Amino acid sequence: MSAVSASRHLLRQRLHRLYATSFPRPPPPPTEPPHVTTYRDTSRPRPYQRDLPRVERRWPATLALAVVGVAGWVAFYTFVTNQEKISSSVVKQTLRTVRSDAAVKEVLGEAIRPQPEWWLNGDPRIIGSINMMQGNVDVSYRIKGTKGASTRFSAITVIRPALGSGTLYFTSVRRDKGLPFDILRFKIIADDGTVINVDSSNA
Repeated sequence: MSAVSASRHLLRQRLHRLYATSFPRPPPPPTEPPHVTTYRDTSRPRPYQRDLPRVERRWPATLALAVVGVAGWVAFYTFVTNQEKISSSVVKQTLRTVRSDAAVKEVLGEAIRPQPEWWLNGDPRIIGSINMMQGNVDVSYRIKGTKGASTRFSAITVIRPALGSGTLYFTSVRRDKGLPFDILRFKIIADDGTVINVDSSNA
C-alpha cells in the first residue's frame, strides 16, 4: 500500500506541474430560493410630483439684439452707398457747375460747398440714385454759401437766417444705349423759397 500511495502522490505532482492553475470549485448550492415578485397587470407610468424648473424668457434679449444688428447693418449700408455717391463724377460735376454759375452766387454767395452732416462724420448726405449703366441719375443734396453768416457790430454778434443755403436737384436720363445723357432737371431751391435754374450747358 505504501508503494501505491507513493505512486499516486508522484502522479499528482506531475499533473500539478502540467496544469499551473487549478480548477475552481463549484459554488455551494443555494440554501434559500430567490425571491420572485409577480404582477397581475402591466406597469403604468406614475405621475411625476417634482416641479419642473422655470425656463427664463429670452425672447426680449434676442429681439433687442436683432434690432441692434439690423440698425447697425442699415447704418453701415447707408454710409457706404453715400460715400460712393460723394466720389461719383455726377456729384463732382454738378458742384463745379453751381460754383461757376452767377445766379447761384447771387443767392447763396461765394465758397459754395456741400452742407456736412454730423452723423455722417462731416460728409454731405446724397439722396437718390446714380445708375450710369442703366442711364438713370436722380440725386439731391444740400449746399451752402457765404450769405447768411453772422455779422459783427461792435461787441454784439447778430445771427442772420441761413439764407445762403439750399437744396440742389439734378435729374438726367439716357434715352438709349450709346446716346448722351439728357438733363431733365438742374435747379436749386434756396431756403427762402428762391428757385434757381442752373445753366446746364456747362454740366
